[in-house]
Amino acid sequence: MTTTRFAPSPTGYIHVGNLRTALMNYLIARKSGGTFILRIDDTDPERSKEEYVDAIKQDLTWLGLHWDRVERQSDRLDRYAAAADKLREIGRFYEAFETPTELDLKRKKQLNMGKPPVYDRAALALSETERDALRAERGSGVRRFKLEHERIEWTDGILGDISIDAASVSDPVLIRGDGQVLYTLASVVDDTEMGVTDVVRGSDHVTNTATQIQIIKALGGTPPRFAHHSLLTGPQGEALSKRLGTLSLRDLRAQGVQPMALLSLMARLGSSDPVALQTDMAALIDGFDITRFGAAPTKFDVQDLFPLTAHYLQALPLDAVRDEVLALGVPEDLAEPFWLMARDNITTLADLAGWWQLCRDGAEPLIADEDRDFIAQAMDLLPDAPFDGDSWSSWTAAVKEATGRKGKGLFMPLRKALTGQERGPEMAALMPLLQVVRARR
Repeated sequence: MTTTRFAPSPTGYIHVGNLRTALMNYLIARKSGGTFILRIDDTDPERSKEEYVDAIKQDLTWLGLHWDRVERQSDRLDRYAAAADKLREIGRFYEAFETPTELDLKRKKQLNMGKPPVYDRAALALSETERDALRAERGSGVRRFKLEHERIEWTDGILGDISIDAASVSDPVLIRGDGQVLYTLASVVDDTEMGVTDVVRGSDHVTNTATQIQIIKALGGTPPRFAHHSLLTGPQGEALSKRLGTLSLRDLRAQGVQPMALLSLMARLGSSDPVALQTDMAALIDGFDITRFGAAPTKFDVQDLFPLTAHYLQALPLDAVRDEVLALGVPEDLAEPFWLMARDNITTLADLAGWWQLCRDGAEPLIADEDRDFIAQAMDLLPDAPFDGDSWSSWTAAVKEATGRKGKGLFMPLRKALTGQERGPEMAALMPLLQVVRARR
């Protein structure tokens, strides 16, 4: 059975980059009838916050990405310790004591010599006496995994056949000097013990994947199928990483973006399929194909979400937004006609307030100087309120007959006089909702 996972760190809010990873893993699991695990990567006790755990769950729930179970890495520290013991027993785990400054100097020296800037394994040559002395001087060292210097190969679900020379990669640090277990080890142990079959993540993890494949095999496990999606850029191809803080799902929700608009975009962005608005999760699942995605950096423009949101709202019945409509103060008996009038003229639900204000309070008429006499004459012909579905057509017909105006020269000045706007809903639908009409003669 297919099992996937989304493993966010609770050190901040989910942003669009995280969402891409979560959504792909979710869709793969759901399309195969498998399991989707929400795995909280909270092994860093200083940076991990419970408020962010709650926020992650709220964001996924808002989007409709429902997990089958939750795992927390902070509950599994004993499993990581057991894995570290096993790696140590088979000679694949060693302690290193270099400071960040010393490592940086080594990297610079190797680059100057035209060599890959990888860790030189100097710690392996230390005697036990030397280790004890360094430990007394500097405290516990980091624990590194000793890579086998061979080619690491796999067929990536997006990138195709991958082959990486392990000699070109530093032995990865798995445990910090203060004992904190790092992602590379925790993820391997979890994926293996939780039976994860498919992992989709960003292309910046390709090297991590290579080292993790060796760690998984060293622990006696079978690597899952990996796929690495492209990284997002801004609309002009600029790096998006500096802007991700302003592209959190929480912020997008506050801006009125609808979940299906966001999901529809992210489920196709970077693939060979055109972006198409889907109105339900089943259609999104059915149309997803990981092999349709490419490796090239993918442009993301937050503004693309608003037309999709508008199109999504236009198809909704009143029942889907009844609470939002009634919260504006719209009377129950006017809710249906108000929504049908307004929904084609909003981008987000927040725009409804402006239309209800117009209906409730009226608007300052917008009258050109050359139309003042015309509008004064037209207002004398305006039927008494309340208006109905025929009021607009009967009024404009009477004004046309009295003034001889027709077409745009007839309808536009009347719209502007009643609504203060040059465009908007069909006047036949809007006029019955107008509770106040103020004319300037």
